[in-house]
This record gives sequence, structure tokens and C-alpha cells, in this order.
Amino acid sequence: MLIRSWDRGDEQEWRAWLAEGRDFGLLAANGAPGEGPVLVPTHFLLDAERGEILLHLAAPNPLLAAVRADPRVTLAVTDGYAFAPGHWRGAPGTPTSYYASVHFHCTAEVVESAAGKAEILNRQLAHFQPETPEVRVVPGEDGLARQLPGLRGLRLTVNEVRAKFKYDDKKTAEAQYAIADHLAERAAGPGRARDQYAAARTQLLRRHRRRTTGAGGTGPRPGQGRADRPRAAD
Repeated sequence: MLIRSWDRGDEQEWRAWLAEGRDFGLLAANGAPGEGPVLVPTHFLLDAERGEILLHLAAPNPLLAAVRADPRVTLAVTDGYAFAPGHWRGAPGTPTSYYASVHFHCTAEVVESAAGKAEILNRQLAHFQPETPEVRVVPGEDGLARQLPGLRGLRLTVNEVRAKFKYDDKKTAEAQYAIADHLAERAAGPGRARDQYAAARTQLLRRHRRRTTGAGGTGPRPGQGRADRPRAAD
């Protein structure tokens, strides 16, 4: 992923972005010689303090064989994407894509033991299903434990994180505000993409606020329109 100086995300930023509820991504492993990569869409649990990512897959999943042959994997999480037409962006009128994407470059370990798989499943359940604390996996018991033989756990040790927030941060404040207005128009229109246009607008204005006032400062809020922008941000 190409990252320019103006769209690079720092650790505080990507952690906060993921913590908003982004825990579904695309896991990629290297395929066999002569084949392409193996890709699996999956939920995951990030433990940033430990520097690890946990997930589980069905035992026949081809990604597991790929990991056993080469444990280097990448997990990509992408959201807030929108197409920006060229006439939104001024001369020379080049269209582009807006998006936020965080890539975790990791070393994967396949977890085979019943106890290890139960630990991963229980930590995932606590994260994704907190309203049912009584539902847990205990090896040797009935219920979910009966599914353990058909599953494999994956523990990803994070070696590097690369984050990109591509929202025209190199442009002037007024140009970004104009683009935000266009995104708002698309977000208010018909079609399934409207949520992504709204998300892209939120990220564009958030990035602008970080750039102009600092991560902890105050600035234009995502809900502000052209008429109520504070003069300090112009």
C-alpha cells in the first residue's frame, strides 16, 4: 500500500479508528508457488497491548495450509471509502478514491490444542457477544466445545502496522470543505453507497481537524456545513 506523507496514520489514530467497532477484515496468506494469495474475510480480535490478533477458522480452510507453509500474513481493514469525481477536486480534474485502511503485517501460528482454541473462542465471545457471559467454551463439555475438533485457532503476532487515511489532506481547507459538501450531497441521495459517502465525509473532516488544530484540539465538527464553519479553520 502506497502511503504519502500527508495521508499516513499514526498509532493513536488507527487505534481509535479500529476501536469505533471495526473488527472485520481481509486476511491474506501466500499461496503455493505459481498460485495467487489466499484471502479470507473474517472477524478478528485485536489485542494491541499484547501485539497480537486472534481469530478462528474452519479446519478445512485453505488459508491454514498456506500459513503452515509460510506463516507471513497480512490482515487489512478498510472502511470509509468513496469515489471522488475529478470536478470535485479542482485542476487538473483528476478523480480519486477516498478510504481509510490499516494493514497488519504478522507472523501467524495455527493453534491446534483444545485448550488453546477454547481460549481464543472465549476471548472472541467476550468481545463480540458480551451480553451472554454464560456462553463459554470448556473443552470436554457439551455445547460449543463439541465444535472444537472442526476448528483451528490463529494467533497473529503483529510485526508492523501501516495505516493510510486518504482524504486529500494536501489540499487547502476551503478545497476540503467543498469536497465535504459534495460528499454530504451524495450521502443524502439514493443508493446503497450513501453510508460510505457519509463515513468518508466524517473521516475527511476529522483528518482536517487533526491537521489544523492537532489531534486533541477543537475544530470544525463533521456536522457543520459551509455557513457555520469557524473562521479559525479557514
